Amino acid sequence: MSFLESRLKQVPTGLRKVLFVNWPLVVLVTAVAAIGILMLYSIVGGDFDVWAKRQTQVFVAGFVAMFVVAMVPIWIWRNMAGVAYLVSFALLIFVEFKGSIGMGAQRWIELGPINLQPSEMMKFTLVMLLASYYDWLDNKRISKPLWVLVPVLLTVAPTILVLMQPNLGTSLMLILGGGAVMFVAGVSLWYFAAIASLATGAVAAVFLTRGTPWQLLHDYQYRRIDTFLDPSADPLGAGYNIMQAKIALGSGGWSGKGFMQGTQSRLNFLPEKHTDFIFTTLAEEFGFIGAFSLLIIYALIIGFCLVSAMQNKDRFSSLLIMGVAANFFFYIAVNLSMVMGMAPVVGVPLPLLSYGGSAMLVILVGFGLVQSAHIHRPR
Repeated sequence: MSFLESRLKQVPTGLRKVLFVNWPLVVLVTAVAAIGILMLYSIVGGDFDVWAKRQTQVFVAGFVAMFVVAMVPIWIWRNMAGVAYLVSFALLIFVEFKGSIGMGAQRWIELGPINLQPSEMMKFTLVMLLASYYDWLDNKRISKPLWVLVPVLLTVAPTILVLMQPNLGTSLMLILGGGAVMFVAGVSLWYFAAIASLATGAVAAVFLTRGTPWQLLHDYQYRRIDTFLDPSADPLGAGYNIMQAKIALGSGGWSGKGFMQGTQSRLNFLPEKHTDFIFTTLAEEFGFIGAFSLLIIYALIIGFCLVSAMQNKDRFSSLLIMGVAANFFFYIAVNLSMVMGMAPVVGVPLPLLSYGGSAMLVILVGFGLVQSAHIHRPR
């Protein structure tokens, strides 16, 4: 035992856990949330009470929850993975019958001042359960068909419920998150090749069934695809969001128009400027430099997670961290692809930046799980 380790043994357990927290990750997460609050303040012309105040309150609550989750030993979270998944699944079923409706979708459960979105919870409880499953499963069985079918069913079942809400973006996130854990766990690449082939067939079926009584998507989702393929065909209708987003992105130039000087957002040309399209507001006010700086912070967050996962000798912890990092990456990739016109608009928020309670809380709890795995890793 080294001198440092012997000295740490003398430190009270609670304080020792605080010392083992991945503090650079905490700082980076806080920095992104602070940027988001700053942008929400800017969008409304310097009024803190409209969106920034509630976002700050949600972040503080989530920040506390992150540390509470971090202090709990990781083996407890491993044992609770199945329960957490079942609770999320039950809430998804509850949403189908009693959920509140907003913007044409039934996705939320009203809990006083908070609207809980169970599909956001499912993204991380699914990762927890799959990490626990592969921690239990013998390595020789990982690619056996029967043992591959189990995680596939665990992923597909909530995905179907989320599609029924309808919520195409979150459904995609569930599939990507579940697939990421299976990939890092060591499932054979042949299965992923087969899934890619099935996905190609599914895309073809989506287009072939359009206009029939059994079409696979809703009409508004088909319009989103049309808009993605040619947003200029209806610049004042279905293509309005993405056209205005591109104008905002391009008008920022290298250094931007300045804080609280974004015309697209301030003059309400840009819809959903505080939620899904908040990145365009940032790019308009701070330009390429500001937008690229945000991407660097995001990359550092994912990088610290990956380093922590690779250093962790506990299989469950390593897979859990990888799964949370993958989910965080998919949030970013899907949202940025959407607002830049590289993918259809599917309603995925930019993590820690977009206005919204459920996503913020769940993401911070996810980072709490990462911290728990980091703090309690074998040393």
